[in-house]
Amino acid sequence: MEKNPVCEMLGIEYPVIQGGMAWIADAKLAAAVSNAGGLGLIAAMNSNGEQLRAQIKEAKKLTDKPFGVNLMLMSPFIEEAVDVVCEEGISVVTTGAGNPSKYMEKLKGANIKVICVVASVALAVMVERMGASAVIAEGCESGGHVGETTTMALVPQVVDAVNIPVIAAGGIADGRGMAAAYMLGAKAVQMGTRFLTAKECGVHENYKEKVLSAKDRDTIVTGKSLGHPVRALKNRMTRDFQAKELDPNTTSEELEAMGAGALRKAAIDGDVKYGSCMCGQIAGLVKSEGTCEEIIKSIYNEAMALMGA
Repeated sequence: MEKNPVCEMLGIEYPVIQGGMAWIADAKLAAAVSNAGGLGLIAAMNSNGEQLRAQIKEAKKLTDKPFGVNLMLMSPFIEEAVDVVCEEGISVVTTGAGNPSKYMEKLKGANIKVICVVASVALAVMVERMGASAVIAEGCESGGHVGETTTMALVPQVVDAVNIPVIAAGGIADGRGMAAAYMLGAKAVQMGTRFLTAKECGVHENYKEKVLSAKDRDTIVTGKSLGHPVRALKNRMTRDFQAKELDPNTTSEELEAMGAGALRKAAIDGDVKYGSCMCGQIAGLVKSEGTCEEIIKSIYNEAMALMGA
C-alpha cells in the first residue's frame, strides 16, 4: 500500500489509535499501545494538572515511541491539562466533548498536532478551518459520549467534506472493521472497546469480564435528555437511569447526580451493577483478551489481507 498519511504524521507504524477512555486510558495502556506500533493516549478527563503530568512522565519511562493525550473539553481541569501538555512537549492531542477553538492557538503554538473527535460534518469542517491536523469521525456505535450518526454514514460524508486525514471510530474491533473504514475513505482507525480487554489495560477485571460476555444488544444509550448521551453496557444503573429519564417529574439535577462518579465506580471499584460500564456496540465481537501488540497486529494483518495489500 501507499504510505499512510496518519502514520507519517504521527510517527507510528500501524494506523491504529487507542481511545482516550476516562479512568481507563492511563500511562501503562498508552505506552503499551505505542510500543506495539500504534498511538497510545492518556485520558486527561479525570486528572488535574499534576496528576496528568505524573501520568505523562510515567509514560515517558515506559516508551520512547510517540504517545498523546486526550483532552475532554468538558473536564473541570481542561485549562490545567492544556498547560501541562504544552509544557511536557506532547506531540499530539485528541479533543472531544466540545468545541476546541478556545485552545487551538495555544496548542498549535506549542507544535502540538490537534486531532479532533467529531460527530458531524459541520464540526469537522469547522475544526479543519481552525487548523486541526486530522479528525476522528466517531459514529454512535462507540462507547461513552456519542452523537447521532452511525460510523457507516458519518465517515464518508466527513471524508468528502474535509481535506485533512479522517480517522474512523465506532464499531471497529477487527480487521473487517478496519478494512471497511478504509473503503469509506478513512486513513486510520481509533478503537476503545477492543483495548478494554487488552492485558495491559488496568480496568477492573469485573468490567473486562462484562465486556467479554456481552452480546450484540447489550448496550444502551442514556442521557439524551441532558444533551450528552452516553452508551454503556446494560445493568441496574442504566435501567434505573432510563426509568428516571422517562419520568417527567425527574429533574436534570437528579439525573446528573445519578451519573456522577458512575464510570469510576465501574472502572476502578469494579461495581458493574451500579457503575457505568461505558462500552461500544462492538463488544459482542470481543471474545478474548490479548496484548496490545497481538490486538494491533492481528487487526492490521487481517485488514491488509482482506484488501489484498
